[in-house]
Amino acid sequence: MCEEKMPVIGEKFPEVEVKTTHGTIKLPDYYTEKGKWFVLFSHPADFTPVCTTEFVGFQKRYDEFRKLNTELIGLSIDQVFSHLKWVEWIKEKLNVEIEFPIIADDRGKLAEKLGMISPYKGDNTVRAVFVVDNKGIIRAIIYYPQEVGRNLDEIVRLVKALQVSDEKGVAMPANWPENDIIGDKVIIPPASSVDEIKQRKEACEKGEIECLDWWFCYKKLE
Repeated sequence: MCEEKMPVIGEKFPEVEVKTTHGTIKLPDYYTEKGKWFVLFSHPADFTPVCTTEFVGFQKRYDEFRKLNTELIGLSIDQVFSHLKWVEWIKEKLNVEIEFPIIADDRGKLAEKLGMISPYKGDNTVRAVFVVDNKGIIRAIIYYPQEVGRNLDEIVRLVKALQVSDEKGVAMPANWPENDIIGDKVIIPPASSVDEIKQRKEACEKGEIECLDWWFCYKKLE
């Protein structure tokens, strides 16, 4: 039997039809046909404390994701009625309405395909995050263990940084837009030829960009 390879960054998100709290959805087409990015994130189980804090956190940032033309979709190996009851509980007890769909991967097929189940961590999914662009390409993958909740602001930052990088053709420094060296500026990809080195030095002398050296140039985001 051939072992299935886990998807990697830069690969097309696998085409699958999933059962969710909003009905049956075909991924990635459901989002890409509308020109949208999406963040698919897994959680170990419904009716668990850490997962509940994460879902409330994702919902409270849902408008931020939508401003980035990005949708959210959750996943666990619970059945759909469990998702529905849990969402109902969150609304009744915490006064937060979960607006995004949750995949009921009750046989774990998609979770297995995406490498969300660790043989060392039981049968439940770990806390995985897949950022998928509007062409259906996997742009980022993050994994957290079951016992540690995610930093949800980082996921918002990651999506924004990827989109800015695509639009402007730049790279994003650590902790952007609050980098320890260059603040909210963005990095110009390193020169790859003698002519480009010369051009970078000239641009730096004219004040068009800033450089610590020809391989480390940066500028204000326009």
